[in-house]
Amino acid sequence: MVYAKDKPYNDLPLLSPDFELETRPVLKKSSAACAKLAELKGIAEQLPNPSILLRSFVLQEAKLSSEIENIVTTNDDLFRAASQIEGNYDPATKEVLQYEIAIWTGYERIQKQPLLTTNLFTELAAIINGQSNLTVRKTTGTKIKNSLGEVVYTPPEGEQVIREKLTNLEKFIHEKDDLEPLIKMAMIHYQFEAIHPFADGNGRTGRIINILYLLQQGLVDLPVLYLSRYIIENKNEYYRLLRGITENQEWQPWLLYMLEGVESTADSAIRKIRGLINLLNETQEEVRDKLPKIYSKDLVEVLFKLPYCRISFLEEAGIAKREAASKYLRKLADINLLQSVKSGRDHYYINPKMVDWLKE
Repeated sequence: MVYAKDKPYNDLPLLSPDFELETRPVLKKSSAACAKLAELKGIAEQLPNPSILLRSFVLQEAKLSSEIENIVTTNDDLFRAASQIEGNYDPATKEVLQYEIAIWTGYERIQKQPLLTTNLFTELAAIINGQSNLTVRKTTGTKIKNSLGEVVYTPPEGEQVIREKLTNLEKFIHEKDDLEPLIKMAMIHYQFEAIHPFADGNGRTGRIINILYLLQQGLVDLPVLYLSRYIIENKNEYYRLLRGITENQEWQPWLLYMLEGVESTADSAIRKIRGLINLLNETQEEVRDKLPKIYSKDLVEVLFKLPYCRISFLEEAGIAKREAASKYLRKLADINLLQSVKSGRDHYYINPKMVDWLKE
């Protein structure tokens, strides 16, 4: 069947394509991106407590990935909500927090069982959409439109068709072949977006699949590489190149785009993590010098869990009970490491250095 953008693309070709993908330019760019990823992996291993220190990093990705779908919140609303500070938060902020939960859920699943399956994709999309009973699309009439309301793509229709294509995608993900992993990741991303298996949340689910695949392949050990900022900065190109594959099977420009995204994003993440490590070390030294009686490595790390810190954070980390925890935070504010803020019945402390780090 001849492709038509206003007709369901039930003839979406299965993976893998029977033509050359690993051209010289693609392999060269893949090599550069892999080298940068290896550097990122090494830097991330220097984080002393990733489970705490990566939370703000992941929240930033949740915010940026949601912005691509026009779900927009502010850093202030997001981090206040993440810190469970009192407030009436809009649906966008709550949805971004759901996306963060989906990222960590995917990470935990991959640690336990390194398989990328339709069931996992569905679980992630369900979390993102806040629908426990979500399943693949069964209804007809789904159309992808541009900002002018024009139809640019009509994904496959029919539950059986969609499931067959997802089964093929699963097989492609896990089969042993000679394709470079980053090239394969770019192909997986296109195919998932083209299948568009859910009524909503496909873009965000697809971007989580990117990092899960990198984790599965051992290219990173922590969820530290996200392409959302790169996609936002090159959004028109992203959609143009996706259409280029759909309409003309033009894979090379897409592969080069994604590989450039991996390389540049990894470079940015390296700088970000180095900055965080430096901030952490500087803060440890300052607290040790000025407040030796309350200093502990765990205390300083909790200050970098989120840019807004509450007394309960110290309690939950087992650092101090409420009265002592409150005293510790006041002392940290006295030396200007934190800023004390009262909001309704809530009292919290801003880490200004971390706020600045997030803006970089």
